[in-house]
Amino acid sequence: MTTIKATCPGCGDVELTSPQVRLVVCSVSAWSFYAFHCPTCTDEVRRHATDEVVRLLSTGGVTAEPWDVPAEALEERAGATISWDDVLDFSLALDGVDLVAEAEGALLRSRRSA
Repeated sequence: MTTIKATCPGCGDVELTSPQVRLVVCSVSAWSFYAFHCPTCTDEVRRHATDEVVRLLSTGGVTAEPWDVPAEALEERAGATISWDDVLDFSLALDGVDLVAEAEGALLRSRRSA
């Protein structure tokens, strides 16, 4: 079995097997990463996976998990961010949705009786 050498920030160099390493390859290459639990301290270590790291880990027997980022996450946003007051106003506006449903129900009832 292939031995994979990695570095834990607290313990230094560690040796892992391919099942101990998680490799996530993202459609946005800057978001790809690999992770492992340090066999010494059990902390999870997560690092960016460059194309070269992806190639090396895949060659070493690590199964790559594909991750497609939803298009909405990549959209450019403009304008001010919403505030807690905006969220509260939206929540209060949702209370008025029942008024719309009641009006539609009244319209349907009037059509049936006509």
